Amino acid sequence: MKVPVTLKLAGLALGSTMFYTWVGQLVPQEEVQPPVVVEMSEDLTTADMVEIGQDIFEGKGLCATCHTIGRSGALRFPDLDGIATRAADRVPGLGALEYMAQSLYEPEAYIVPGFNPGMPQIDKPPIGLSDDEIKAVIAYLQTLGGEATITMASQIPYAAGAEATSDVNPPGAGDAPPAGEVGIEEGGAPAPEEGTEAGPGAAGASTGDGADEAGAPEEGG
Repeated sequence: MKVPVTLKLAGLALGSTMFYTWVGQLVPQEEVQPPVVVEMSEDLTTADMVEIGQDIFEGKGLCATCHTIGRSGALRFPDLDGIATRAADRVPGLGALEYMAQSLYEPEAYIVPGFNPGMPQIDKPPIGLSDDEIKAVIAYLQTLGGEATITMASQIPYAAGAEATSDVNPPGAGDAPPAGEVGIEEGGAPAPEEGTEAGPGAAGASTGDGADEAGAPEEGG
């Protein structure tokens, strides 16, 4: 008996659907959850802030989307290992805390040579971290090559209620870098060599120097 073409097509469609459904079940499934609501209070210890800051870094802040810790080579964004040490000498006139705050609140104020701007301002949408959450992120960053010293009572530049921030922006800090020195330590992708075609940019934060620190603002999220 001759089987109608429409029946053959229906059987083929059903068989294909069942096959790909089976294959799909073989792929490990990961359930994506919304960011955990972070409860910040004035009585948090510095150790508490470090733990919360790491959670924000890896979750709500999206920092780990672009940054690595302890990796080298041709990275998409700067590696943050040792940032606590580099931050103190990154921008003349800024201490480590001030530099980290600037990198998070104004990621394009200083561009690390070799990188392009690209990191978003993390206290604004779509990330939208609060000042206290940013303090926690800074506490975590301070442990990457150093010891966390920030507290919930610490005053950080740019935060609501902080003094004018003009004193943490040394002359020329926000100026465009000389030709050949483009790139933000906290964000951006490695600048293309002369004569090469630039690829699409990406948002992120930057933290390092050299080829192994490609990325966005060094302290960015």
